[in-house]
Amino acid sequence: MFRFTTGDRAELYGAILQAFGAANERLETALGLDDVRVRLRTVGWLDDVHDDDLQDALRKLREWQLLDVVQNHAENYRTAEEYERRNLQYSLTRRGEAAFAGVEHALSVLASTGALQTAVLEAIIDRLDTLYVLLGDPASPDRRVFSTLQELEGHLEALLANTKAFNGELQRLLRAEGADLETFREVKAATVAYLQEFLVNLDQRGQAVTSAVQRVEECGVSRLHERALRGAELPPTAGGNPAPAWLERRRARWEGLQAWFRPTDGSRPRVEQLHDVARRAIVTLLQVLDRITESRRRSSSAVQDFRELARWFAAAPTEDDLHRLWSAAFGLGPARHAHLAHPDPELVPPSSSWAEAPPVEVSTLLRTSGRTERFTRTGRVRDIGGLKAARAERARKERAELEAAWDVLGTDGPVRLSDFGVLDDAVFERLLDLLGRALAVRPDEGGARRTVTSDGRVEVVLRPLPEGGRAVLRTPRGRLEGPDFLVEVRRPGVARNPGQREAR
Repeated sequence: MFRFTTGDRAELYGAILQAFGAANERLETALGLDDVRVRLRTVGWLDDVHDDDLQDALRKLREWQLLDVVQNHAENYRTAEEYERRNLQYSLTRRGEAAFAGVEHALSVLASTGALQTAVLEAIIDRLDTLYVLLGDPASPDRRVFSTLQELEGHLEALLANTKAFNGELQRLLRAEGADLETFREVKAATVAYLQEFLVNLDQRGQAVTSAVQRVEECGVSRLHERALRGAELPPTAGGNPAPAWLERRRARWEGLQAWFRPTDGSRPRVEQLHDVARRAIVTLLQVLDRITESRRRSSSAVQDFRELARWFAAAPTEDDLHRLWSAAFGLGPARHAHLAHPDPELVPPSSSWAEAPPVEVSTLLRTSGRTERFTRTGRVRDIGGLKAARAERARKERAELEAAWDVLGTDGPVRLSDFGVLDDAVFERLLDLLGRALAVRPDEGGARRTVTSDGRVEVVLRPLPEGGRAVLRTPRGRLEGPDFLVEVRRPGVARNPGQREAR
């Protein structure tokens, strides 16, 4: 089908097909030999072509099944020469139309540039909303449904083609190594700005398209296609009914729209993948721009320095000069003292010349070891085994005292606070802690205050006495007097020894 694009007569073959394509645009389906010659000049072919060469080119296109030829019996021919020139009429075959369209598409792809256009997304939303309104109105014309669906598919194809083209150009830009770094940097900086502007509100527009697709699907996609089919008014063909193939193409286009914005298989929408590709491209481009900027800021590198030094060695006249150059190049020590400062830097102005400023004391270790201080062995780590044992013993003792205090304070039921009577200091401190926790809690409807300790092991309930009263608690350090309460101290899951309150 594309043999006409190669060979010595490739340009002539292409011009002939272009001439037939221009004739088809003017609804001229058949051309004679003179008509082909005229059409060649209109498409830009200005070279002189002999009749034998033109007929030979037409014959080759017929052999490749790109042209068809018929005899024109409707004309009246006055001479044999006129019959020879005007009898044969050439026209494009289906293969010829396809070949010409393929070449035109290839040339348009080479000449076009991809783009990420948010206006296409807005146009898709507008067409989906229009379809939703048309489907909701049974009186709306089917032709309007067909034309709106065609516009929607056209916008979707534009989105796909532009996205693929732009992604390809973007990847080539990431791999490009331009000679002009300034132009290269400007192009990449402009691309970063373009991507950042495209990503603004991309999520919002994608969600709007998804919502619009969902609204149309609720009205019924099959119903949409049936109405569009009636509005298409497809002509009859010799091969059979064209409706099934037309409907299948519409379903495939709708599945493509779903894959981009609302996939039915639970996969990730492609518009989100486009979002990720754009963000990764921005990061990559910014990294490349940083490297370019860094390379422009750095006047020289180690590789360039060594190459320049090699040139000096090659140009040295004598061996003594080589030795002196070696000593000068590799006998220098690193400037490890450059970071040192004076003991009181405020006394030396920053504008002072190094030759006039007082010297800085430099440690002798800096030259040999690269350190300004002498490091000695670290001190021995003391044995903390005894300390850990003492702390563990103290913790066990405190725990035992706490358990004993809870056993003393535990009650089998509500008792008066004044019944505790005399308590030792440790138990008295635990009781004060429980009373403080209970009084800090807001009372319930019955006036009771309930709380638990921080470890949840002890619960205390404090209720007021109907008749009031005063409670007096005595300890070896003194006495405490205050309002009397009904106190209930219990430990969930721990059984008390009967008679323990009486024993105290």
